[in-house]
Amino acid sequence: MKMKTASRFSASAIAALLGLVLAITVSAADSPKRLLIVGQGSDGHPPTTHEFMACARVTDELLKPYKDIQATVVKADEPWPDGPKLIDQADGIVMWVTQGAQWMQTDAQRYSALKRLAARRGAIVALHWSVGAKDAKYIQGQLDLLGATRGGPQRKYLVLPTELKRVVPDHPIFRGIGDIKVYDEIYYALDRLPGIQPLFTARIEGKDEMAAWSWERPDGGRSFGFVGLHFHANWQLPQYRRFVVQGIRWSLGLPIPTTGVKIDIDSKQLELNGVLPPPAGPDSEKNAKKSTPARQ
Repeated sequence: MKMKTASRFSASAIAALLGLVLAITVSAADSPKRLLIVGQGSDGHPPTTHEFMACARVTDELLKPYKDIQATVVKADEPWPDGPKLIDQADGIVMWVTQGAQWMQTDAQRYSALKRLAARRGAIVALHWSVGAKDAKYIQGQLDLLGATRGGPQRKYLVLPTELKRVVPDHPIFRGIGDIKVYDEIYYALDRLPGIQPLFTARIEGKDEMAAWSWERPDGGRSFGFVGLHFHANWQLPQYRRFVVQGIRWSLGLPIPTTGVKIDIDSKQLELNGVLPPPAGPDSEKNAKKSTPARQ
């Protein structure tokens, strides 16, 4: 009798434990992804370019309709002592920073936190000058987490009218997105790891140069990089907005509708100092020098 009672108790305990594990798993799956959006203040570029805090706020605004993402915007000018703790609390990071490869590695604790984020399959997203650094010594550290970067003597960039051509049109990030004609600054001749997937290319100096990529990392997480958005005005392009939002969602492992996400936004959210920047073009930077820097 005692053995039967013990067996019944063991079976009940196991069933209860399995139910608890299942409940916790379902709860975790239903919880929104915690996304850290990191921006910085002016890096000396003319106003309306490299407006990284404004870019961080636009990114946050575009993600607000999606309840499966809980975004937090922070300003990460040096020093940033809270950084490692905030990264450890996140499921993903979006970087709008200057010399991103250097920024990731300047603080050893910050870089360790980013490696922990990657190890738990977190999303790592780098946009514009968040890709690369002036010093080549930072190349490998960013390559290991992002899949591509730039630095040292091979650091090349051009401001030009170009057409961003899709390499893999059926990639989920490209849902609702075609090739994009744009005036922008493009970094090119990037260092890259085997296994990354080029997304957009731009024709530069007779070659199709990678301008965006995705990477399903060996640790099971995902990374996404895009070197465009030098000009704040390019947020006015619906396909640019969709590309950034869908790149973030893909990196977080979240679904993307077959027709693409909605990316409507009040144009006031794209203003700098209450003024909507004119479309990017050959005179953009010359005119920008006459402008007032945006609120940081």
